[in-house]
Amino acid sequence: MPTENFMDILFSNWQHTLQLLGVDQLAAEKAFNQLVAAYSTPGRYYHTLKHIDRVLSTIQILQGYTNNLAAVQLAAWFHDVVYDTEAQDNEERSADYAFELLSNLGIPESIIITVTRLILNTKDHQAAVNDYDSQVLLDADLAILAANSVEYEEYAHAICQEYGWLPEKDYITGRQKVLERFLQRSHIYFTPLMLEFAEPSARGNIQAEIQSLLSD
Repeated sequence: MPTENFMDILFSNWQHTLQLLGVDQLAAEKAFNQLVAAYSTPGRYYHTLKHIDRVLSTIQILQGYTNNLAAVQLAAWFHDVVYDTEAQDNEERSADYAFELLSNLGIPESIIITVTRLILNTKDHQAAVNDYDSQVLLDADLAILAANSVEYEEYAHAICQEYGWLPEKDYITGRQKVLERFLQRSHIYFTPLMLEFAEPSARGNIQAEIQSLLSD
Protein backbone atom coordinates (compact mmCIF):
# COMPACT_ATOMS: atom_id res chain seq x y z
CA MET A 1 0.00 0.00 0.00
CA PRO A 2 1.47 3.42 -0.93
CA THR A 3 2.56 5.51 2.05
CA GLU A 4 0.89 8.80 2.88
CA ASN A 5 4.08 10.71 2.07
CA PHE A 6 4.32 9.00 -1.35
CA MET A 7 0.71 9.97 -2.11
CA ASP A 8 1.36 13.56 -0.99
CA ILE A 9 4.30 13.84 -3.38
CA LEU A 10 2.27 12.34 -6.23
CA PHE A 11 -0.64 14.68 -5.59
CA SER A 12 1.72 17.65 -5.41
CA ASN A 13 3.12 16.73 -8.85
CA TRP A 14 -0.38 16.31 -10.29
CA GLN A 15 -1.59 19.57 -8.78
CA HIS A 16 1.45 21.51 -10.01
CA THR A 17 0.85 20.43 -13.62
CA LEU A 18 -2.86 21.24 -13.47
CA GLN A 19 -2.33 24.61 -11.73
CA LEU A 20 -0.20 25.73 -14.67
CA LEU A 21 -3.21 24.92 -16.88
CA GLY A 22 -5.63 26.88 -14.71
CA VAL A 23 -7.44 23.98 -13.02
CA ASP A 24 -8.69 24.72 -9.49
CA GLN A 25 -7.56 22.61 -6.53
CA LEU A 26 -10.91 20.94 -5.81
CA ALA A 27 -11.33 19.71 -9.39
CA ALA A 28 -7.69 18.58 -9.43
CA GLU A 29 -8.18 16.62 -6.21
CA LYS A 30 -11.32 14.91 -7.49
CA ALA A 31 -9.56 13.87 -10.71
CA PHE A 32 -6.53 12.67 -8.74
CA ASN A 33 -8.74 10.42 -6.61
CA GLN A 34 -10.17 8.90 -9.80
CA LEU A 35 -6.66 8.14 -11.05
CA VAL A 36 -5.65 6.64 -7.69
CA ALA A 37 -8.70 4.35 -7.82
CA ALA A 38 -7.90 3.30 -11.39
CA TYR A 39 -4.26 2.48 -10.63
CA SER A 40 -5.23 0.58 -7.47
CA THR A 41 -7.52 -1.95 -9.15
CA PRO A 42 -6.89 -5.66 -8.43
CA GLY A 43 -4.49 -7.51 -10.71
CA ARG A 44 -1.98 -4.69 -10.95
CA TYR A 45 1.48 -5.56 -9.68
CA TYR A 46 3.72 -3.40 -11.86
CA HIS A 47 1.35 -0.95 -13.58
CA THR A 48 0.62 0.89 -10.36
CA LEU A 49 1.13 4.40 -8.98
CA LYS A 50 4.75 3.44 -8.25
CA HIS A 51 5.27 3.01 -12.00
CA ILE A 52 3.66 6.39 -12.68
CA ASP A 53 5.92 8.01 -10.09
CA ARG A 54 9.00 6.50 -11.73
CA VAL A 55 7.88 7.66 -15.19
CA LEU A 56 7.27 11.19 -13.91
CA SER A 57 10.68 11.27 -12.18
CA THR A 58 12.40 10.21 -15.41
CA ILE A 59 10.47 12.82 -17.41
CA GLN A 60 11.78 15.40 -14.94
CA ILE A 61 15.34 14.33 -15.82
CA LEU A 62 14.60 14.35 -19.57
CA GLN A 63 12.43 17.49 -19.63
CA GLY A 64 15.05 19.46 -21.57
CA TYR A 65 14.18 17.39 -24.64
CA THR A 66 10.44 18.13 -24.52
CA ASN A 67 8.43 20.65 -26.54
CA ASN A 68 5.34 20.40 -24.34
CA LEU A 69 6.31 19.25 -20.85
CA ALA A 70 2.77 19.51 -19.41
CA ALA A 71 1.36 17.26 -22.17
CA VAL A 72 4.11 14.69 -21.59
CA GLN A 73 3.44 14.71 -17.84
CA LEU A 74 -0.31 14.33 -18.35
CA ALA A 75 0.26 11.49 -20.81
CA ALA A 76 2.40 9.78 -18.18
CA TRP A 77 -0.46 9.95 -15.70
CA PHE A 78 -2.95 8.42 -18.11
CA HIS A 79 -0.94 6.04 -20.29
CA ASP A 80 -1.77 2.94 -18.21
CA VAL A 81 -4.99 4.13 -16.57
CA VAL A 82 -6.83 1.28 -18.32
CA TYR A 83 -4.79 -1.89 -17.96
CA ASP A 84 -6.13 -5.36 -18.65
CA THR A 85 -3.62 -8.03 -19.67
CA GLU A 86 -6.40 -9.96 -21.44
CA ALA A 87 -7.28 -6.97 -23.68
CA GLN A 88 -5.64 -5.57 -26.82
CA ASP A 89 -6.98 -2.01 -26.65
CA ASN A 90 -5.63 -0.67 -23.35
CA GLU A 91 -3.88 2.30 -24.97
CA GLU A 92 -6.96 3.31 -26.96
CA ARG A 93 -9.16 3.08 -23.87
CA SER A 94 -6.59 4.97 -21.78
CA ALA A 95 -6.51 7.73 -24.42
CA ASP A 96 -10.32 7.92 -24.36
CA TYR A 97 -10.28 8.08 -20.56
CA ALA A 98 -7.74 10.94 -20.68
CA PHE A 99 -9.75 12.79 -23.33
CA GLU A 100 -12.91 12.69 -21.23
CA LEU A 101 -11.36 13.56 -17.88
CA LEU A 102 -9.13 16.34 -19.22
CA SER A 103 -12.04 17.79 -21.22
CA ASN A 104 -14.10 17.93 -18.02
CA LEU A 105 -11.24 19.77 -16.33
CA GLY A 106 -11.28 22.40 -19.10
CA ILE A 107 -7.78 21.61 -20.39
CA PRO A 108 -7.18 23.25 -23.81
CA GLU A 109 -8.12 20.95 -26.67
CA SER A 110 -4.70 21.30 -28.33
CA ILE A 111 -3.04 19.84 -25.21
CA ILE A 112 -5.61 17.03 -24.93
CA ILE A 113 -5.02 16.04 -28.57
CA THR A 114 -1.26 15.88 -27.88
CA VAL A 115 -1.81 13.84 -24.71
CA THR A 116 -3.98 11.25 -26.47
CA ARG A 117 -1.48 10.97 -29.34
CA LEU A 118 1.35 10.39 -26.87
CA ILE A 119 -0.63 7.70 -25.05
CA LEU A 120 -1.39 5.87 -28.31
CA ASN A 121 2.33 5.87 -29.15
CA THR A 122 3.02 3.75 -26.06
CA LYS A 123 1.28 0.83 -27.81
CA ASP A 124 4.23 0.01 -30.06
CA HIS A 125 6.85 2.12 -28.28
CA GLN A 126 7.87 3.84 -31.50
CA ALA A 127 8.34 7.57 -32.08
CA ALA A 128 9.09 9.66 -35.15
CA VAL A 129 12.57 11.23 -35.41
CA ASN A 130 11.31 14.73 -34.57
CA ASP A 131 8.58 13.69 -32.09
CA TYR A 132 10.57 14.63 -29.00
CA ASP A 133 7.61 14.53 -26.62
CA SER A 134 6.84 10.91 -27.55
CA GLN A 135 10.53 10.05 -27.29
CA VAL A 136 10.69 11.37 -23.72
CA LEU A 137 7.48 9.58 -22.65
CA LEU A 138 8.59 6.28 -24.19
CA ASP A 139 12.06 6.51 -22.66
CA ALA A 140 10.54 7.26 -19.26
CA ASP A 141 8.06 4.40 -19.60
CA LEU A 142 10.88 1.96 -20.37
CA ALA A 143 13.40 3.37 -17.88
CA ILE A 144 12.77 0.32 -15.66
CA LEU A 145 14.56 -1.84 -18.25
CA ALA A 146 17.85 -0.19 -17.25
CA ALA A 147 17.31 -0.54 -13.49
CA ASN A 148 19.75 -2.35 -11.20
CA SER A 149 19.42 -6.14 -11.18
CA VAL A 150 17.33 -6.29 -7.98
CA GLU A 151 14.79 -3.73 -9.22
CA TYR A 152 14.70 -5.36 -12.64
CA GLU A 153 13.95 -8.78 -11.14
CA GLU A 154 11.13 -7.23 -9.07
CA TYR A 155 9.75 -5.66 -12.27
CA ALA A 156 9.98 -8.94 -14.22
CA HIS A 157 8.25 -10.82 -11.39
CA ALA A 158 5.47 -8.20 -11.18
CA ILE A 159 4.83 -8.44 -14.93
CA CYS A 160 4.63 -12.23 -14.58
CA GLN A 161 2.06 -11.81 -11.77
CA GLU A 162 -0.08 -9.61 -14.01
CA TYR A 163 -0.28 -12.49 -16.47
CA GLY A 164 -1.06 -15.03 -13.76
CA TRP A 165 -4.10 -16.22 -15.73
CA LEU A 166 -1.85 -17.53 -18.52
CA PRO A 167 -0.33 -21.04 -18.43
CA GLU A 168 3.38 -20.67 -17.55
CA LYS A 169 4.54 -22.09 -20.88
CA ASP A 170 2.43 -19.56 -22.83
CA TYR A 171 3.67 -16.70 -20.66
CA ILE A 172 7.32 -17.65 -21.23
CA THR A 173 6.78 -17.84 -25.01
CA GLY A 174 4.95 -14.50 -25.15
CA ARG A 175 7.34 -12.69 -22.83
CA GLN A 176 10.36 -13.97 -24.75
CA LYS A 177 8.90 -12.57 -27.99
CA VAL A 178 8.33 -9.15 -26.42
CA LEU A 179 11.86 -9.02 -25.02
CA GLU A 180 13.49 -10.20 -28.24
CA ARG A 181 11.64 -7.49 -30.19
CA PHE A 182 13.38 -4.90 -28.01
CA LEU A 183 16.77 -6.49 -28.60
CA GLN A 184 16.17 -6.54 -32.36
CA ARG A 185 15.65 -2.79 -32.45
CA SER A 186 18.59 -0.60 -33.44
CA HIS A 187 17.96 1.27 -30.18
CA ILE A 188 15.56 0.84 -27.26
CA TYR A 189 15.80 4.48 -26.17
CA PHE A 190 15.50 7.69 -28.18
CA THR A 191 16.88 10.56 -26.12
CA PRO A 192 20.66 11.04 -26.19
CA LEU A 193 20.90 10.77 -22.39
CA MET A 194 19.07 7.42 -22.19
CA LEU A 195 20.77 6.11 -25.31
CA GLU A 196 24.19 6.72 -23.78
CA PHE A 197 23.62 5.81 -20.15
CA ALA A 198 20.65 3.41 -20.07
CA GLU A 199 20.81 1.43 -23.33
CA PRO A 200 23.67 -0.95 -22.35
CA SER A 201 22.07 -1.79 -18.97
CA ALA A 202 18.65 -2.34 -20.55
CA ARG A 203 20.05 -4.76 -23.14
CA GLY A 204 21.97 -6.64 -20.45
CA ASN A 205 18.87 -6.95 -18.24
CA ILE A 206 16.70 -8.13 -21.12
CA GLN A 207 19.23 -10.76 -22.18
CA ALA A 208 19.47 -11.98 -18.58
CA GLU A 209 15.67 -12.24 -18.31
CA ILE A 210 15.47 -14.25 -21.54
CA GLN A 211 18.12 -16.65 -20.22
CA SER A 212 16.21 -16.95 -16.95
CA LEU A 213 12.93 -17.68 -18.78
CA LEU A 214 14.56 -20.37 -20.89
CA SER A 215 16.19 -22.06 -17.90
CA ASP A 216 12.94 -22.27 -15.87
